[in-house]
Amino acid sequence: MNTMRNKSMFAILTLMLLTSLLAACSGANTTNNGNDKPATTNAGEATNNGDDDAAKGLTGEFEIQYFVGGYGDTWWKHVISKFQEANPDLKITQTAGSQINEQMRPRWIGGTPPDFVYIDGAGSNESQMVQDGQLLDLTEFLKGAKNADGKNVLDIAIGQPTDYSGKNYTMPLVFGSWGTFYDKAWFTENGWETPTDFESFMAVSEKIKASGVSPYIHTGVYPYYINGGLVNSAIVAANGGDGSIISRMAALEEGVFKSEPVMKALDKVVQMRDAGLIDPGSVALNHTDSQMAFLQHKAAFIPNGLWLENEMSKDIPEGFEFDFVPSVMQDKGQKYVAIPYTASVAIAEKAKNPEAAKAFLQFIFTEQFAVDWAEMTGAIMNVKADLESSSAGPVVKSAMNYFNSDNLVVAPALIVNADVEKALQDGIIALLAGKITPAEWGDRMEEAAAAARP
Repeated sequence: MNTMRNKSMFAILTLMLLTSLLAACSGANTTNNGNDKPATTNAGEATNNGDDDAAKGLTGEFEIQYFVGGYGDTWWKHVISKFQEANPDLKITQTAGSQINEQMRPRWIGGTPPDFVYIDGAGSNESQMVQDGQLLDLTEFLKGAKNADGKNVLDIAIGQPTDYSGKNYTMPLVFGSWGTFYDKAWFTENGWETPTDFESFMAVSEKIKASGVSPYIHTGVYPYYINGGLVNSAIVAANGGDGSIISRMAALEEGVFKSEPVMKALDKVVQMRDAGLIDPGSVALNHTDSQMAFLQHKAAFIPNGLWLENEMSKDIPEGFEFDFVPSVMQDKGQKYVAIPYTASVAIAEKAKNPEAAKAFLQFIFTEQFAVDWAEMTGAIMNVKADLESSSAGPVVKSAMNYFNSDNLVVAPALIVNADVEKALQDGIIALLAGKITPAEWGDRMEEAAAAARP
């Protein structure tokens, strides 16, 4: 224990005993309710049942920072209490809340950060933390990291860590995916087939159009929905299912925005447009308006993220049955493509107890905790797990079935600066409106990329 380095062995043993006794008697279950002060609690009421072999005998002080937002804090308290059970001599402090990133900023800047951090919510920026040297290099650690079940963490992960010039500083905890959503019950009622590729998507969309319903609606006010849910997966599919083209786009590689795969993908979008399959009113709709139109069966398909069901939970009509397809733009015989959005965990470069932080990371990445995450948050954790017998929602279960399948490619997320992002959003709206061609889209993007390069 670092704080006792210069004390006698007697003092060490005495303090360790006191810590253990205090931990056993602590009633620490306070939460942050959005006040200005972060919630700082000691997770120490549990006892060691000897069930978790991955992390035993840890001592000292260990601080965890996590953002409390749409996923709540139930799962965090659950896994931290289990980690405490496995390590009764470890003094764990939880620092959490909806404003935690801003509240903790002075400590990160001042060099006294917590040991372990969940990077999510307003005021957090993973790439900036890496750039500022605030996060520990986890590259070698992750290569050999095993969870409590003896499985390699990277082997059971759906998505891999972000590559920063050959190094990893974070591990994705939350795995969400863009995709195409539809009402399964309504499709069954009308005899409409679930699309498995672009050909079947176009065919069923023509049937839907013939019935008087708009086949496809999107959020025109926020075009990143259709870029994430349709265009980017089309680009990966047109690149033979190789997601590296997204990394090339993110790196603003010269010529990539006019490359053959990108042009092929945009040509499919134009085919949808020219066939009249995309609701022309979409351009004026925000996310809730387009989602309400979708729920009211004014349109059959909508591109969105896995949060859709939870976000619209109060407005879902009786009998509506959400379902999800990761992508619809691949050719027949090609794999599905998942375009992810993630939130990661990391260890501070200046962590006071990096051993505990590493043990905690290994501890939480198990299939059981992934099931718990799905049940407690309504979302998917970055672990391949069987959710069929769980109480998770149908969309989460459907999505996980895809992620557990070999018939899926998980592409990188496309992360670019604000100017290039605006060009992407403006470009897809102009293309859908018929104001520009795919080649002109490419010209626009190459110009924006050139301006953004160092």
